[in-house]
Amino acid sequence: MSAPLVKGWCPGAHRPMMSGDGLVVRVRPRLARLTSAQVLGLCAAAQRYGNGTIDLTNRANLQLRGVAEEAHGALLDDLSGLDLVDAEPGLETRRNILVSPFWQPGDVTERLATALLNRLAELPDLPAKFGFAIDTGTTRFLSGDPADIRLETGETGLILRADCAGTGTPVTEATAIDRLIDLARWFAAQHSPETRRMARLLRTIPLPEHFTGDAPGPATGRPAPGETPPGPCYGAPFGQLPARALARLTEASGARALRVTPWRLFLLEGGRAAPSDIFVNTGNTPLLTTDACAGAPLCPQAQVETREIARRLAPHVAGSLHVSGCAKGCARQTPADVTLVGRNGKFDLVKAGRAGDEPCRTGLDPETLSPTDLTDAL
Repeated sequence: MSAPLVKGWCPGAHRPMMSGDGLVVRVRPRLARLTSAQVLGLCAAAQRYGNGTIDLTNRANLQLRGVAEEAHGALLDDLSGLDLVDAEPGLETRRNILVSPFWQPGDVTERLATALLNRLAELPDLPAKFGFAIDTGTTRFLSGDPADIRLETGETGLILRADCAGTGTPVTEATAIDRLIDLARWFAAQHSPETRRMARLLRTIPLPEHFTGDAPGPATGRPAPGETPPGPCYGAPFGQLPARALARLTEASGARALRVTPWRLFLLEGGRAAPSDIFVNTGNTPLLTTDACAGAPLCPQAQVETREIARRLAPHVAGSLHVSGCAKGCARQTPADVTLVGRNGKFDLVKAGRAGDEPCRTGLDPETLSPTDLTDAL
């Protein structure tokens, strides 16, 4: 079997990616928030131009799948009318900003995120997946999520921290964006095609001391579905948001906006809890901690269908489960207790590892694969 193709870039709105069922078009919500009108408009676009499902990614972005090439221009027009894309493609590709979804209007998180959005043009040329996190609440929520440069709460105040560095440099709100741009420029001058992310670069060269100093503050785990200060929180198994169901829930809740997260959860800002047979609104289920990519036939590199088997096996795995259509492991980059990897129509089984790691069993038939096959390997 040939090695999976790693494209090294993420789809955007202006630069979509071709997949097995058509184009993948990514929308990057500003401040991790869409107004209710934007949500309803995006749901209508997903049904008009795509396959009717919106994907919520681990970067808190939204993706429309199954878009025909000839429909891309019309979709862009609709997204522009909803104010969900930047007119300048170069700015849109730089807007890789994770924001803690629990910010309040007028707080430091909103002010810093807005300031960074206003200065995107000052950033140097950076790799397509390079991103930022603004996590400046009383506790950090985004410490385990992908970002290369972090503005976050330190033990004694705001800090700017390079990803995977043990400490960061103290900043004030007035200096934070200037220092962030300085750190981005340092990275741009140092990185290579082999070191396109901050953590990988810091394994090869040391971070200048003036970007270090203060330890980050306390971190907390991701929330569970239920009530939160902004509004009710819902879980989306595998990050799938069926457009019709999302539109119905948004309208039924009376929410003024929807906030997205990198955890397959979304919040209905200012809304009331409403029942849903699609989304999880109380407690946790194994499906919310199970990772599964789109799989075959939606992804041309996938060797197997993934999500139905993930649904079948998730309740029986005492730990984390990752079902990957190929060895790329797009749905999860960190190790899982159990990882199933598609190869030539069957599955390889990896114990306590990633999709590309050495399997402990091979050739498992999807039709006969059972929970016992997984537990026997652990």
